[in-house]
Amino acid sequence: MRVACLTGGGDCPGLNAVIRGLVRTIANHGGETLGLLEGWRGAIQGNYIKLDPMATDEILPQGGTILGSSRTNPYKNESQVKQIVETFHNLKLDALVAIGGDDTLGVASKLYNDYKLPTIGCPKTIDNDLSSTDFTFGFDTCLNTVMDAVDKLRTTAESHRRVMVVEVMGRHAGWITCFSGIACSADAILIPEQECDLDAVCELLKKRRAAGKKYGMVLVSEGAKLKGQDFITKDAEVDDFGHIKLGGIGTRVAKIIEKQTGIETRDVTLGHLQRGGSPSAYDRVLGTRLGIHAGRLAIKKDFGKMVALRGLHIVAVPLAEAVGTMRTLYPEFMDEAGEFLK
Repeated sequence: MRVACLTGGGDCPGLNAVIRGLVRTIANHGGETLGLLEGWRGAIQGNYIKLDPMATDEILPQGGTILGSSRTNPYKNESQVKQIVETFHNLKLDALVAIGGDDTLGVASKLYNDYKLPTIGCPKTIDNDLSSTDFTFGFDTCLNTVMDAVDKLRTTAESHRRVMVVEVMGRHAGWITCFSGIACSADAILIPEQECDLDAVCELLKKRRAAGKKYGMVLVSEGAKLKGQDFITKDAEVDDFGHIKLGGIGTRVAKIIEKQTGIETRDVTLGHLQRGGSPSAYDRVLGTRLGIHAGRLAIKKDFGKMVALRGLHIVAVPLAEAVGTMRTLYPEFMDEAGEFLK
């Protein structure tokens, strides 16, 4: 069997663990694995490298992806889709494993439906917002990165008696903000699923200041919305999949808090720091398991599927069911966090 894999969309800790697990599994069954470079761009252009167990054995602790990535959307141009089909046949492939988020897997699903290309999906996003899987690899590492950053910010916030507003990733879902907010004992957690009530946040910060707490920590998702307002964006540009570039709500929130409370307030945007670094033990294990099971699906020729975590088990679900539906934060998590936000 000759299998190709690619990593698309934003980079993520644990991608190399998936590649390593896939390569080892295919090799154990006498097959060969190719790595298409820079996501769907490599599939369009036919750029690849050969992967084998020895070459990938030590990539487990590395962050990012050894294959490179891009946000290339071949379905913006039908000729590019046909180039992918040509690449598949020119390289004499038996299967294509796409490792990515909703956009990357959406392309894989369309290729399977439109051209019967034997594709398999592997869910990746630090945002943890993909449906059909309980958790995505990269999420745990991201949480630990945010937690470490906020723990460091707390010391300067306390020293200067400030409120610190920390903007974290999360376009449509507040998984990162809620979980890291709980882990960091935040005073306020602002997520896309709930319209932000800054009046209530300011009253809470003043109440805690009066009770003796000399600093405050506020975590806000980049995709959170203030009352009566739309997304706050960096500029008007969109990527290949039509996504606007979010950013700036942390600064807006900080200015409002300082004005309404009279407390000196600063903001920090963690940005791409959240994507970087060596994957946590959890993400190394989860990524490895997903890679192994993606390889087993290829060997069984069970295509049009995505590997997913359900409980403690890795299962296969239809790609078509796994993409297109954003999984927002479950309400019970904010309900639990709410015990500390009063």
